[in-house]
Amino acid sequence: MEKSAASTEPQGPRPVLGRESVQVPDDQDFRSFRSECEAEVGWNLTYSKAGVSVWVQAMEMDRTLHKIKCRMECRDVPAETLYDVLHDIEYRKKWDSNVIETFDIARLTVNADVGYYSWRCPKPLKNRDVITLRSWLPMGTDYIIMNYSVKHPKYPPRKDLVRAVSIQTGYLIQSTGPKSCVITYLAQVDPKGSLPKWVVNKSSQFLAPKAMKKMYKACVKYPEWKQKHQPHFKPWLHPEQSPLPSLALSELSVQHADSLENIDESAVAESREDRVGGAGGEGSDDDTSLT
Repeated sequence: MEKSAASTEPQGPRPVLGRESVQVPDDQDFRSFRSECEAEVGWNLTYSKAGVSVWVQAMEMDRTLHKIKCRMECRDVPAETLYDVLHDIEYRKKWDSNVIETFDIARLTVNADVGYYSWRCPKPLKNRDVITLRSWLPMGTDYIIMNYSVKHPKYPPRKDLVRAVSIQTGYLIQSTGPKSCVITYLAQVDPKGSLPKWVVNKSSQFLAPKAMKKMYKACVKYPEWKQKHQPHFKPWLHPEQSPLPSLALSELSVQHADSLENIDESAVAESREDRVGGAGGEGSDDDTSLT
């Protein structure tokens, strides 16, 4: 693969943008992801309040396909706790109110696996799901978790959900002290649909900040929860604990967006219920299930 002489444009993971075969990301991919999380050029700040900032970047090749970057300062949450929360799939079912179903499918290497995730979209849009190859890398006191979409023969697209495509999605967690960190969420997802402008605006102005704040609350409660739920079971730190079956990379293929049905939802209007009640929903999160 030819390398670009200039680094004016952030590069996505090579498995999606430069290869036809599925590959586990290497050190160069992790470095590229980190650089994009820290980049400032080309990003438009759309939200900044109470330690949470959101940027949006419209792709030149398709102005309807956006990248979103959300950063949050986490006081009273060590980087390693946030890393555990993002990995702990059983805990995610407790705190992530958007999740419909999520499970790990198979292990690829000591720091890569394949998983399924389906989530609720703002009404009246159709709900989405995705199959991703996820990889992770601790870097001293910092951590990266990132994923991209793949096809698994046993999990084809479902009729009741729209199969989305993660081109590049992930988290950069940077320690700022023994009990504090900063998390950057970077997502370039093709939702497979000509989405109306209100969806993009709502994602950057409301949904992303709300999701970050909910994650922060989950992190604060995680140590107490984990003490009651297999406290020593952390296969993302101890690969020998993983109960997942092994899977060969040859069983997977890259999920390209153009091979999936395109759902045109550009004319879908935001429901009055969501429009009126959405802005006030932030204070109504019920997180009693986290205890």
